Amino acid sequence: MPPNLSLFIFLLATMAYRSLSVGVNWGTTASHPLPPAKVVELLKSNNITRVKLFDADPLVLEALSGSNLGVTVGIPNGLLRSLNSSKKAAQSWVHDNVTRYVSSGGSRVKIEYVAVGDEPFLQSYGEQFHPFVLGAAINIQTALTQANLDSEVKVVVPCSFDSYLSETSLPSKGHFRADVNRTMIQLLTFLSKHNSPFFATISPFLAFQQNKNISLDFTLFKVYTKAHNDSRRMYKNSFDLNYDILVNALSTVGFPKIGIVVSQIGWPTDGGPNATSHAAETFMKGLMNRLRSKLGTPLRPRDPPVETYIFSLLDEDQRSISTGNFERHWGVFTFDGQAKYRFDFTQGSNSLVNAQNVEYLPSKWCVVNNNRDLSNATASALNACSVADCTALSPGGSCSNISWPGNISYAFNSYYQQRNQSADCCDFGGLGLITTVNPSVDNCRFLVQLNTSLSDTLHPASVSQWITLLVTAILLLLPRFT
Repeated sequence: MPPNLSLFIFLLATMAYRSLSVGVNWGTTASHPLPPAKVVELLKSNNITRVKLFDADPLVLEALSGSNLGVTVGIPNGLLRSLNSSKKAAQSWVHDNVTRYVSSGGSRVKIEYVAVGDEPFLQSYGEQFHPFVLGAAINIQTALTQANLDSEVKVVVPCSFDSYLSETSLPSKGHFRADVNRTMIQLLTFLSKHNSPFFATISPFLAFQQNKNISLDFTLFKVYTKAHNDSRRMYKNSFDLNYDILVNALSTVGFPKIGIVVSQIGWPTDGGPNATSHAAETFMKGLMNRLRSKLGTPLRPRDPPVETYIFSLLDEDQRSISTGNFERHWGVFTFDGQAKYRFDFTQGSNSLVNAQNVEYLPSKWCVVNNNRDLSNATASALNACSVADCTALSPGGSCSNISWPGNISYAFNSYYQQRNQSADCCDFGGLGLITTVNPSVDNCRFLVQLNTSLSDTLHPASVSQWITLLVTAILLLLPRFT
């Protein structure tokens, strides 16, 4: 092959892969979050070019300054009411969380989107946020225009996986939920007016959990799985199926051409059946191959997603588990930035790069003292798990096979680590014992937490989730402690 021709082909291939718009969600609902500067290093070392945030944490945005990463900043649902009712509040928010960062010269943050709300139409929220979403979005848009940023920063509203559905699982029957349909039409009119895309979660994992007609092989992009037929349109995987359910829902309300950004998609690795690293690796490799093909779906054959954001970058031990115990294990990386499986965000590599020089607390663990009367150990473990993360003990979890009193030790250690290894947090009425011998068993990892000053108190987002966590933890763990 002539040298010039081979170079031309190489450049074409490089341009094609560079144009693959895949980013990650970076959540911080963790008791000991990895320092923001370390996370930015992790993003860059894995050639991740876009990141979606759930808030506008100043420490995170400062770490992103000068990184040249495309950033989506988020507005929590709790702010929607005030931003809907006050243009001044919207102006203040844009000034404090957008303008000050995009106008900093060489150290600027490349903010591309403002996400108004965090899936405010999630069915479990009821209608509590519905009246405020559109007004908040309009006021934020007006504030961006006044700041001369409207051509640079788009306003979007991330929509949950359950805001659209098909009772028959056929894309041709896809529609929005009745309670959000009117609001969705208003939102789509607003987005179209400002040339903003539609942000939506696609969750093959949850679709598989909730639909007995969808097989695991179909969900994991297995080649020889049985295709689903919808009016002679053949679907070979769950991603295409769910994407076209959304496409049909958009078409039904009059917006067949609006651009779609997959704002969240991923696979958890712990906390329940089929939530494993092996399944996650299979799914993620299948998804990336699907996205790299640049092919559309049966309903949009030439129109693949504008962008796709993997959910999530890191595990978060304070996320709500109301949907399931797997909610704390969506990360491609563990809480400390270590890859869970072989996978890559770019063509040409088959592995991820771990976070480097991570600072941990001392190599100490809290376990049950087998020389004591353990008749009351179950109650102590339940108390520990009402605050700490014990989701790995749930059925199908990585620690579900350790027997009593090993599961008591796991609960004790989770609490001890979350409390920064304070000696009195391994007392449990004399039932706890501090050891320097790692008690991990097979795939069940007894953690040593990160050494970070940010962990002195529980993450604010976890406060509102405490009651749900307590009840769920008791229901989850009671059978295993008997």
